[in-house]
Amino acid sequence: MKRLDRFPLSILLLLFRICVGAVFWNSGLTKLANWDSTLLLFRYEYAVPLLPPHVAAILAAGIELACPMLLFLGLFARIATLPMLAMTAVIEVFVYPDFWLEHLTWAALLLAILTRGAGAISLDAVIGRVWKTSL
Repeated sequence: MKRLDRFPLSILLLLFRICVGAVFWNSGLTKLANWDSTLLLFRYEYAVPLLPPHVAAILAAGIELACPMLLFLGLFARIATLPMLAMTAVIEVFVYPDFWLEHLTWAALLLAILTRGAGAISLDAVIGRVWKTSL
């Protein structure tokens, strides 16, 4: 079992970034593929309080396309998790509360990235090394 303890956390974090990023990225691409259908979904099925459907749709698509790209690159990864965690909470509370297990999985992956960073296999790590050597 001691061998398993030596498994690199950076590989796990890379896998976490890819897995949760792919879920959001694919959802964003689906929204863009048929914007009229997306607006209808946000009007009738995804309706969230306080946000007009078109604003919610634009915000959701933006988060789902921008934040996964940052995760894939490992660039500002901790910051990128925050809108995705907020979106996961909104989906769980207002849209699909019965899908709590799936949302909990997304949140767990995002929280690991938030608390541990992107790992050694990331642009964040490269920038950190360059920053450290330039000081």
